[in-house]
Amino acid sequence: MASNITLTMIKPDAVAAGHSGKIIDLIIQSGFKIQAMKLSRLSKEKAEEFYAIHKERGFFGDLIKFMTEGPVIAAILEKDNAVEDFRKLIGATNPANAAEGTIRKLYAVDIERNAVHGSDSDENAAIEASFHFSGLERY
Repeated sequence: MASNITLTMIKPDAVAAGHSGKIIDLIIQSGFKIQAMKLSRLSKEKAEEFYAIHKERGFFGDLIKFMTEGPVIAAILEKDNAVEDFRKLIGATNPANAAEGTIRKLYAVDIERNAVHGSDSDENAAIEASFHFSGLERY
């Protein structure tokens, strides 16, 4: 059975460009309920912890620099089949390959500055949600 939560982060590029409200509206209009949301700025250490799975990849340093350059908006989203439905809503990692109407097609700059993060599995959604939010912060 698919999980009913996923985690998103509106990344520093989209926050700085003023797209946060439009992205949140698209999320809500797509049937997701927001369980928790906050604006925060990841430290280098926290960004490295969050993206540890990519540590050996060539882009890791650039990813950490990007994710710490400004605030992010993290949110736990709830909906039946949340992970899969949210992955469809955000579109392909490379906005050039993203479907029309997806968040990345609308708001991403390029493959590296791609506006939003979305959990890639039910297991990672639970881990990522707990990374950003305590039980007291979830509604």
